[in-house]
Amino acid sequence: MPLLSSLAGDAEIAALFAPQAEIEALVRFEIALADAEAEAGLIERDAAAAIATALASFRPDLAALAAGLARDGVVVPDLVRQLREAVDEPHRARVHLGATSQDAIDTALMLRLATLIPLVEARLAGLRARLDEMSADQGDHALMAQTRMQAALPFTVAAKLRTWASPLDGHAARLAALREGLAIQLGGPIGDGSSFGGKAGAVRAALARHLGLADAEPWQSDRTRILDVAQALALVTGTLGKLGQDLALMAQTGIGTVTLTGSGGSSAMAHKQNPVGAEVLVALARFNAGMMGTLHQSMIHENERSGAAWTLEWMVLPPMAEAVGAALRHAAALLDGAVIGCPA
Repeated sequence: MPLLSSLAGDAEIAALFAPQAEIEALVRFEIALADAEAEAGLIERDAAAAIATALASFRPDLAALAAGLARDGVVVPDLVRQLREAVDEPHRARVHLGATSQDAIDTALMLRLATLIPLVEARLAGLRARLDEMSADQGDHALMAQTRMQAALPFTVAAKLRTWASPLDGHAARLAALREGLAIQLGGPIGDGSSFGGKAGAVRAALARHLGLADAEPWQSDRTRILDVAQALALVTGTLGKLGQDLALMAQTGIGTVTLTGSGGSSAMAHKQNPVGAEVLVALARFNAGMMGTLHQSMIHENERSGAAWTLEWMVLPPMAEAVGAALRHAAALLDGAVIGCPA
C-alpha cells in the first residue's frame, strides 16, 4: 500500500520486518548458535570462529531465498544452504547444527521485537509527556462530560486528559515487562532439545547470553509469547483509538470543544476541516482489534509444529506493529497545538 502507508504506515517500524532486517537477525542467530555450541563443547572453537568470520560478510541471494520460501514454506532451509556455502570446509557442516527452522525464525523475531518495543516505549513516553504538558497548561479549562453521547455534568480538561493518560501508564509497564521477557527459542526438530546431545540447557543459556535475550524452555508450539506482544500492541492502539474518537466527537460542528491544527480539507467543501488524524486513530485501533482476533487463531497449533499457524503470525504481526507506530505518530501530531475546553 505505497500511498496508504503515508497515512496508516510507519517506515521505521516497517523496516524491522523488511527482508534485510529478517536475514540479518537470522544470521546473527546462526553466529551466536555456533559460539554457544562451542562453549558447550558441542562443536570445535575453530568451527565457531570460522562461521563467525565467514558470515560477518555474508550477502544473501534474495531471489533464491524467495524461491526457497515458496517451495519450503520457510526461508531457513535455503538460507542455511547459502550460509554453509559461505563457510569453508571442514566447518560448514557445523552451521545450524542441531537447530531447526523454527529456532532460527522465532529467535530472529525476538531480536527484532527487542528493537521494536523500546521504540514504542519511547514514543509512548513522549505522548504521555505531552498530555502532562496539556494538563498543566489547559487543565483548569471547563468542559462538559458526555455519557452515552449526551451532555452529563461539567468537569475540567484535566479530568478528561486523565482518561487518556492513565491507560498509557499501564501499557508502558506491560511493554517493559515484555521487553525483559523476550526469550530465545531453541528446541531442535521436535522441540525437546534431543538434537543437542544432552547439552541443550548449556547451549540455550549461552545462546541467550550472546543474543541479550532471556533463556527459556522451548516454546515452539506455545504461541503465548507472540500473542502477549500482539495484545500489548493492540491495547496501545485501542487506547489511542479512544483518544481519537473523543477528539473527533469534540471537533464536531456545534460541539467545538477542541481546536485542532493541521486538519484535513475536502475536495468539494472548502469550508470543512476534517479531523483526519483522529479518524485514523479509530481506524488503526479497529484494524489491530480485528488482527488480534485473527492472530489468536495461531494458538491452535497442531502437535509439535504448525506451518499454518506459523505463517499466519508472519502475515499478521508486522502490520499490527506498523499500525502502532502510525497511531503513536498521529496521536503526537494531533495533540501538538490542540486546545481543549474553555478557559475558566
